[in-house]
Amino acid sequence: MSGIKVNGLDQLNAKLRKNMDLNAVKTIVKKNGEDLQKKAQHYVPVDTGTLKRSIGLNIKDGGLTAVVAPTTDYAEYIEYGTRFMESQPYMRPALGEQKQIFKSDLEKVMK
Repeated sequence: MSGIKVNGLDQLNAKLRKNMDLNAVKTIVKKNGEDLQKKAQHYVPVDTGTLKRSIGLNIKDGGLTAVVAPTTDYAEYIEYGTRFMESQPYMRPALGEQKQIFKSDLEKVMK
C-alpha cells in the first residue's frame, strides 16, 4: 500500500489533547480527510476506475487521525512510476493542496 507519512503527529496529538476543544479538532480532521480523499480521487488517472474507487478514508485514534490511502496493489507504481512507466502523482499533489488548508483550520481553532 502506498501512502505518505507525516512525522510529528504523536506530539501534535498530545498538545491538542491538552490545549484544544477535541470535538472541534475531530471535526476538522474528518472534514480535511474527506477533502483529501476527494482531491486524490480527482487527480488519480483513470483507466478502469479501480484505483480511484480504492482511495479510502479511515478515521483512527478517536477521530484525531485521518488516513487516506489506496488499497490496490499497483497504486505505488502509478504514484511514483517504474523504470518503464512515468509517474502520475495523485496523492502528493492532493496532500500538497490540503495540508495548508488543514493547518489554517487548526490555527483558527487554536485562537
